[in-house]
Amino acid sequence: MTKIIREYPNSFNLPKRIEGLAKLAHNLWWAWNPDGQRIYSHIDPLLWNAVNHNPIAFLRRVDRTRINAALNQPTFLARYDKVIADLDAYVARKDTWFSSQYPKLKDKTIAYFSFEFGLHESLPVYAGGLGILSGDHLKEASDLGLPLTAVGFVYNQGYFVQHLTEDGWQETRSALIDYNELPLVSLLDENRQPLTICVDLPGRDVTARIWELEVGRVHLYMLDTNLEQNSPADRQLTERLYNSDPEIRISQEVLLGIGGVRVLQLLGFNPDVWHMNEGHSAFLSVERLRGMVNSGLSMDDAIAKVRIGDVFTTHTPVPAGNDQFPLWLIDKYFAQIWVELGMTRDQFIDLGRQAQPWGETFVMPVLALKLSERANAVSELHGQVSRKMWSFLWPNEKVENVPIGYVTNGVHTGTWLARRMGLLFSKYLGSDWVDRLDNPAMWENVVNIPDHELWDVRRHLKNKLVNFANERTRLQWRNGTLTASQVVAGGVFLEPYSLTIGFARRFATYKRANLMFRDFDRLMKMINHPHMPVQIIFAGKAHPADEPGKLIIQQVYRAVKESRSGGRLIFLEDYDINLARYLVQGVDVWMNTPRRPNEASGTSGMKAALNGGLNFSILDGWWREGFNNRNGWSIGSDTEYTNPEEQDAADAQSIYETLENQLIPLFYERNAESIPSEWLKMVKENMRTLTPQFSLRRMLKEYVTDYYLPSIEGKKRNQ
Repeated sequence: MTKIIREYPNSFNLPKRIEGLAKLAHNLWWAWNPDGQRIYSHIDPLLWNAVNHNPIAFLRRVDRTRINAALNQPTFLARYDKVIADLDAYVARKDTWFSSQYPKLKDKTIAYFSFEFGLHESLPVYAGGLGILSGDHLKEASDLGLPLTAVGFVYNQGYFVQHLTEDGWQETRSALIDYNELPLVSLLDENRQPLTICVDLPGRDVTARIWELEVGRVHLYMLDTNLEQNSPADRQLTERLYNSDPEIRISQEVLLGIGGVRVLQLLGFNPDVWHMNEGHSAFLSVERLRGMVNSGLSMDDAIAKVRIGDVFTTHTPVPAGNDQFPLWLIDKYFAQIWVELGMTRDQFIDLGRQAQPWGETFVMPVLALKLSERANAVSELHGQVSRKMWSFLWPNEKVENVPIGYVTNGVHTGTWLARRMGLLFSKYLGSDWVDRLDNPAMWENVVNIPDHELWDVRRHLKNKLVNFANERTRLQWRNGTLTASQVVAGGVFLEPYSLTIGFARRFATYKRANLMFRDFDRLMKMINHPHMPVQIIFAGKAHPADEPGKLIIQQVYRAVKESRSGGRLIFLEDYDINLARYLVQGVDVWMNTPRRPNEASGTSGMKAALNGGLNFSILDGWWREGFNNRNGWSIGSDTEYTNPEEQDAADAQSIYETLENQLIPLFYERNAESIPSEWLKMVKENMRTLTPQFSLRRMLKEYVTDYYLPSIEGKKRNQ
């Protein structure tokens, strides 16, 4: 095993009394522990916001007089001591859930591969829901003490920054990421040179540097090709997410899959489970096959061994979301590999072959499914869709027997729960509620939370959202980046007492962000009701290559700027984790309108539910499992449509009728204390039923028992 030196690159010259702030900054534990964040904001709250809550950037910029002032405050020092002690205790803890439940498996390793990880807004190497789920997966693995190690990329430009023109057209720009302002640990060899791996691409070798990121107890290893020894083109392989050029894309996926296996081998890991989060990393199975064949195993034995260890999670029922490559590209990149494997070209192509209307292609989820003993979708309905979608791989099985199960997604409670709501839970559910958060019996106690205390917290969170939107828009206005009409569209007229609905997600056409505009006059009458006003906040990005998605943003933005809305339709641009946190914590209602059954799961509504927001959504993905007629509202019915226009018309009618007759009146119905007691009754039912069921803790425990353990034990699917 290579000797590895870990070098923390940032030196902040902190006073010895608080030098632990540097250690805290380099472990993302602080990202889901509010007290860890408040230590930095206590020193300089304006700077903390200005650096996008990045403790590395904060410590590099903070004025020494601010630090000295904090050192003279006993309350700050007491908070600091507690936070550092909590971090040390967390990392050192031996009696985690996993170690207690499976003490004999402490030396096993679970490898988790993902194209993106959404861990915090200060680390913008994520694009959307897949990355957020990956980030939450790591955090909960840390909380539960799973022996999990992750592999991904660090992108030096990350995902794009969004700006909308006055006409609502999405413009994008790249934001160069300074690695010196990320909590990355530099891995060096015994000669103090950066630790690297190499992968073979057509006509050249590409070198990737390995960075380490500490996520609580979990380590994430991130690849970076922006090195002098690489060609300018290859230096761009880790420049940005989801490049649409197929040559760049296949190179990235070779690097992630094949290179990722080599990273773990170099670091001394021999994983028992290889979890592929979507098909981007499926080439890892090819590299594992090559290693086994080179060690003397027959191809049949190697495939059987690879399959036992591989777990594959599919995330999309939309064909465009599944990576596929023309066969000539596979010839170009893998001709030498199938020779090493002792396979013919056709045998290798068969591992990923799928017939398309325009010819055959090599499909990454097909490769993953063929080389994984266990595969899962991310909700019950998505499981049904996936079994049908991939049934051609099992021509002798009935669709319902296709071996693709499901584990419905969840969210990491610590990341998305508002601090003030967490204090309320501690008061009425017990100080140890976090350790029991997936226990449904504990959540029966939410009925004991007094209405006035719950309502005070809900009003506080909405005020935070309103103030955030106002200040954000004010700053853009001062900087000269907005016109007056855009200032109104940006939320300057947001009110803290009006019913507030949130609609924020990726702007893909199937998500139908424009559905509620089918009868615009009816919508205007509704939101401008003199006694029961409604405000609707939109946010989200369209992929830069998704022209139809950008057209929907433009349509929504033009509606938002319509003067008849009176500023009650809002679009907050450049949707990211920070904005998402304000929205899911602050809105009264979370709305979701995908064209069923295209929403694999969705998780934003789970985050809103955790904070007391009610869901108003299509019965698709997770909401089809969560809705019980008392914890929110459905849009439409649990019905399959063959005519999209008929489906859109029916769903839009359902939106208007439910808003007018049920949702809006219930919010504005107040008791003698001016509290919406019936609304809060539904909020409590929402928390009671949804928070434990759709927690990452429940989700990850299901992965452990149903997927990871059987792989570790070497069991075939039906054993």
